[in-house]
Amino acid sequence: MMPDNMKQNKPINKVFIATSMDGYIADRDGGIGWLDTIPEINTIDSGYDAFTSEIDAFVFGRVTFETLCSFDMDWFYTKPVFVVSNTLDEIPQKYKDKAFLIKGTVPEILAHVHQKGYYRLYIDGGGLIQNFLKEDMIDELVITTIPVLLGGGTPLFSSLPEQLNFECKRTTLYLDAIVQNHYVRKRQSL
Repeated sequence: MMPDNMKQNKPINKVFIATSMDGYIADRDGGIGWLDTIPEINTIDSGYDAFTSEIDAFVFGRVTFETLCSFDMDWFYTKPVFVVSNTLDEIPQKYKDKAFLIKGTVPEILAHVHQKGYYRLYIDGGGLIQNFLKEDMIDELVITTIPVLLGGGTPLFSSLPEQLNFECKRTTLYLDAIVQNHYVRKRQSL
């Protein structure tokens, strides 16, 4: 059995995200207003707090970070936030002490964040998640499906170089309308 201190330093990359029934994470205009299709959604505990209590840091794509910055609310992240962008030159002044810009490939991103001592990561952003999946670097996916068909937008998934197998560990139904599936990557044992 692995000691607790070793478990904490075992790299793990997790995703917690909502999609439409047709697999989009944003509509054609990049909007996420469709998440409020069922108004009561904001009154339920979907497990987000428990999920994020198990991570060390957030790794966001640029668009996700910019969307978060556009909300009219105080910054609520208490753990480090890394923003992956090959186009941004710097983090906006308002968020300089709250988020850190990193560039590079998935292995370079992970090396940088791990070097800072963060191993259990929350990955968010369409392109970023897709890139992590292409490198087979996602260990868990929690996907909450909202009962709406967007017909287009930003897809959660894209083509992959090979098949990736996951096991569904848990399915939860909220408000008799919203389905959440928790998947864990099935890897070959050595």
